[in-house]
Amino acid sequence: MLQGSPSCVWCQSGSTLRASGFCCVCRKHLQEIPSSSTNVSTSLEWDSGKTSELLSGMGVSALKKDKLGNENTPQDLLVSSPCLPPKRQKVKDNEKDFGIVRRPWLLREAESGISLDALPDELLLAIFAYLPLKDLLKVSMICKRWHRLSFDESLWQTLDLTGGNLLPGVLGQLLPAGVTVFRCPRSCIGDPLFKTSNLLKIQHLDLSNCTVSAADLHSILCLCEKLQNLSLEGLVLSDNIIKSIARNPNLIRLNLCGCSGFSAEALELMLSSCSVLEELNLSWCEFTATHVKAAVNHITSKVTQLNLSGYRENLQIADVKTLVERCPLLVHLDLSDSMMLKPECFQYFKQLVFLQHLCLSRCYQISPAALVELGEIRTLKTLQVFGIVTDSSLQLLEEALPDMKINGSHFTSIARPTVGNKKSHEIWGIKCRLTLRNPSFL
Repeated sequence: MLQGSPSCVWCQSGSTLRASGFCCVCRKHLQEIPSSSTNVSTSLEWDSGKTSELLSGMGVSALKKDKLGNENTPQDLLVSSPCLPPKRQKVKDNEKDFGIVRRPWLLREAESGISLDALPDELLLAIFAYLPLKDLLKVSMICKRWHRLSFDESLWQTLDLTGGNLLPGVLGQLLPAGVTVFRCPRSCIGDPLFKTSNLLKIQHLDLSNCTVSAADLHSILCLCEKLQNLSLEGLVLSDNIIKSIARNPNLIRLNLCGCSGFSAEALELMLSSCSVLEELNLSWCEFTATHVKAAVNHITSKVTQLNLSGYRENLQIADVKTLVERCPLLVHLDLSDSMMLKPECFQYFKQLVFLQHLCLSRCYQISPAALVELGEIRTLKTLQVFGIVTDSSLQLLEEALPDMKINGSHFTSIARPTVGNKKSHEIWGIKCRLTLRNPSFL
């Protein structure tokens, strides 16, 4: 090559040059190199600002925003490996007409080792499956690809936010991620702010003793039609909420202990619609006599465990008769704190051929001596009669009923999601994987 003739800045050949300073071969090679944004899916919506708000609402500190918006490259690689501009090297005086350019970073040969970028989605999902909740939310801020994978339905099957302070919009982003088991008792729940009207996939839901408005609760339940287990213990409900519950024909366990705010007509509609209920807890609701009659006249015949305690003067012996005729499969029956019940209702209990557990605590018109008659129910294993028998009469009753365990438990487990260990992350025997370990810091 003659000195002074123009040459390609890449291969130093004297081939025909373009305006860019590269020969035809090198220019074609450079055009084939993908840009940093060619792998970004245009169908994926990722608002890092909204995700940051979600993390804040969950008590998780957000990572720095990915300014490049790149799907495949984690932020640490983007920041720590910048593309430096080409630098000219010093040349001798007799070589001033030649230019030597440092090879661009993108064209350097890949270093040894495997980048997380190169892993397929399946392997990354397998890695993410080991992350706790807060870490999973943090990695969703790395890049668009990781955000998409971190909210894959396979990672969000079970979620426990017990005792959390959930700011507005948090549940609106988490529940549509494919949650089927959601445990969230004793939490403060803000407006979910759902962005879609698509039905949720929740099948097991525990919102017992939460601080939540009836309107916000309705916005959650109106999107649930696949529920199998539901606990709303201690909440103020509404007719609209009860009607939403009625749209779950596969509901098996329902706990409305201590609830209020709904009419007898709505209760009647719900019980008529939920025809496969097996466990039902309607204890200590603010029921009138009309509510009680609506309950005993419309409870499904398939129910095996029923709690109707706490209705004092509103539950009559005639109601017990109707109840027994409608529900012949009862195994566990709790009618505690019903002061109108007398020993004459025992004849109806004897018709229950599967009855094993009976609770009549504080039914003060039933004397300790009359309880001996219950020994004729051969299937009966446990009897709770707190407040009726004294310590001295309890010993006599145990001698008269040797095959029966008397006053063994103060509380009922009917339809309740968690019994016993409060630290357990299980509801109805299902363990939640994603949990808030320090909810007090939310």
